[in-house]
Amino acid sequence: MIKSLNILLIEDDAIEVMKFNRVVKTLNLNHKIIEANNGEEALEILRVKEVIPDIILLDLNMPKLNGLEFLRILKNDDTLKFIPSIMLTTSSNHKDLLECYKIGIAGYLLKPLKYDDYMERIKKLLDYWSINELISQ
Repeated sequence: MIKSLNILLIEDDAIEVMKFNRVVKTLNLNHKIIEANNGEEALEILRVKEVIPDIILLDLNMPKLNGLEFLRILKNDDTLKFIPSIMLTTSSNHKDLLECYKIGIAGYLLKPLKYDDYMERIKKLLDYWSINELISQ
């Protein structure tokens, strides 16, 4: 059964946020997207616990609190550490990838340059998490 997801999107680039929202709308996906501009803002959203996201998509390079710093804090929280977190980044640095997996991410996706490739990658990602048994409503 395909589930509607609560997605926390942590991205400081407004164009990337618009692009992600456009893909979700174009694909007629019924997911709720909660936006945060950086890791600090995301932690505030998570602390309020008004809506607990099913998955977190985040960028690696952000101001104030970058993706790695955010993940370290998240994975040390007994309640929030189980939320699948997927790095959505332009960094193809192997060291970044290894560090993310060491911390405990659920995936590492490179943002393709071509919009059609980006759309296909996001579709596959959201299709997978929409049917994943770890997600509970």
